[in-house]
Amino acid sequence: MSSITAPPTITDDKSPHVIPFLLARLAAHREQHAAAGTAPPPFFLGLNGVQGAGKTTLVSTLATTLRAPPYALTTAVLSLDDFYLPHAALTALAESTSNPLLQHRGQPPTHDLVLGASVFDALKSRAPVALPQYDKSAYAGQGDRADPATWERVNEGEEKIAVVVFEGWSVGFKSLEEKEVEAKWVAARKAEDEAERKGEQGAGQLGKHKLWDLLEVNEALRSYDVFTDALDAFVHIDAEDTRYVYAWRLEQEAALRASKGTGMTDEQVISFVNGYYPAYELYSPSLRRGLFASNTGAQMRLVVGRDRMIKKVEVI
Repeated sequence: MSSITAPPTITDDKSPHVIPFLLARLAAHREQHAAAGTAPPPFFLGLNGVQGAGKTTLVSTLATTLRAPPYALTTAVLSLDDFYLPHAALTALAESTSNPLLQHRGQPPTHDLVLGASVFDALKSRAPVALPQYDKSAYAGQGDRADPATWERVNEGEEKIAVVVFEGWSVGFKSLEEKEVEAKWVAARKAEDEAERKGEQGAGQLGKHKLWDLLEVNEALRSYDVFTDALDAFVHIDAEDTRYVYAWRLEQEAALRASKGTGMTDEQVISFVNGYYPAYELYSPSLRRGLFASNTGAQMRLVVGRDRMIKKVEVI
């Protein structure tokens, strides 16, 4: 891919759709608990978006809007990234396996699920808790958990968290049966072989990995239901073509180099995205069909084009 030097301009055309959806789901959440004669627990919104699709901009707008009048809702924003294992644990994990998908942070099981469960449980019960933060710049970009003394503490006074926005590139991904992973992998291998026969480059990354490496990640993903099962509603920023993620990440990194004077090369960006791409191939199709089995209308899917602008809106 050619180098991209112009920083991306991201216009938020998503919050006008998401905010009414969120407020309607929040009202239904409160009404359900009022009918049962119980105080409503905090409302958990999950938000998934392929890297570079405008997820960060949407989260910022949501938090600002919910915290301001007329809503004035005490809102916490959590990222899946903030639950990464400490640097030492990530290093030990990478050294314990030959799986290339686990040589850097990103995939299951590179997150601290014990910490995640404890934070989510505290938020649900409105108990005082510190919200973790991860420093991605530590160890020359390998990352490490920030000093817990710097974590934001919430629920310590009378004001309690009412809404939790939980975002991440793989939030909502659900593990598959092993036979389904294998079937997808076999199809990807055939497509890869056919592309090679024609002297072309394959469209995905799934077929470039060993089946047992994919199954290792898939098995670890089962434990991530500790997050998924807590969600009351879900927003999925999808792409007309998932391969747009390469151009979007190249644009992001070019903007970083322009502003900071440092950043990954284009080749490093492509390698970085390659490590995440098999998960998009495996888990995006089921997410598009809907995360909630019995809670219809609780998921919004925003399909965006190459320019990151909405082309289609679905409520599932």
